[in-house]
Amino acid sequence: MATIDLVVLNYNGRHLLDECLPSLVRASRASRHLCRVAVIDNASTDGSVDFLDGCYPQVRQFHCANRGLCSFNEVLPQLDSSVVTLLNNDIKLASQAIDPLVEPLIAGSRADPKCFLTTPLCWLFDGRSYEGLQTALNWRWGLVQARSDYPGHEQVMYTACLTASAGAVMAVDRDKFLEVGGFDPLYLPGRIEDLDFCFRGYQAGYHARYVPAAVAYHKGEATFRRELGADRSQSLALRNTLLFQWKNLRHPWHVVRLLAALPVRFAADLVKAPFVRQPRRLIFTKAVLHAIHRWYQCRSAATSSRSWRDERALMRRLHWRRFVDGAPSSSVTWTSRLRASCNGC
Repeated sequence: MATIDLVVLNYNGRHLLDECLPSLVRASRASRHLCRVAVIDNASTDGSVDFLDGCYPQVRQFHCANRGLCSFNEVLPQLDSSVVTLLNNDIKLASQAIDPLVEPLIAGSRADPKCFLTTPLCWLFDGRSYEGLQTALNWRWGLVQARSDYPGHEQVMYTACLTASAGAVMAVDRDKFLEVGGFDPLYLPGRIEDLDFCFRGYQAGYHARYVPAAVAYHKGEATFRRELGADRSQSLALRNTLLFQWKNLRHPWHVVRLLAALPVRFAADLVKAPFVRQPRRLIFTKAVLHAIHRWYQCRSAATSSRSWRDERALMRRLHWRRFVDGAPSSSVTWTSRLRASCNGC
């Protein structure tokens, strides 16, 4: 039996804690491991702390400045568990989710010594809409996308394999998390930092695993989109994708691919400008300017130390075609669909 910390990141999410925390407490009690639930509160002003004090006195609290996922960097060194599950405040867990999710990370005969992160099968709250989190890489007009809805994902969504990023819920080996460096503040206030973290883990010689036997439910950008709005959220995704590529992708083909696409994207911005409302007008052009400013303002010192060949091989390894082409023909069965659908929270 191991000690597992379930750590929820919260900012002004009192209503989400009220809705989601009960499922985490139930899942922690159902696990064969010793599970402890904690909340990182990022200076909430909506009564979240008072709610936790009154309704969940057994839940440990950490208080940090509002630095998004980077708050985990501050808290994980204070924990003594070997495995930590990192969750957004809009995540519910199925009652039996914890044990399969952490199994590859627990020291023992079934542990995977090179696994530094696992992520579950995730549905939206309706229990029918697939969100992931078996994530693969894709190129779109010079930009890298991490997506779970790639062509053919239905063939592999119930098959355990690698994943390129994690999203709103993941379990991590705490020591490897600290070794890799956690989440990079370059991407603040948020978006794409989970892809960057996973990519650096792969570059360090580790890998991330998708575990469909563990099931989670996600409301979907319940805090981020509410605080920043859909347009600002999309702009940050574009800005941070550029930062990710400038920081991590050094292979000449990857650089040329981006440079060749820039004129097309700039031209598309100009053509669409008269027909879109102001917040989305010239959205890519503005994202480039914001990325340049952010890059020179607080560029991370950490860059890839691996060879161009290794980088190219890693991008191919995590491409969605590799996931789909490598799937066994019998990977999707009605039995597995029914089992996953019935594993409710």
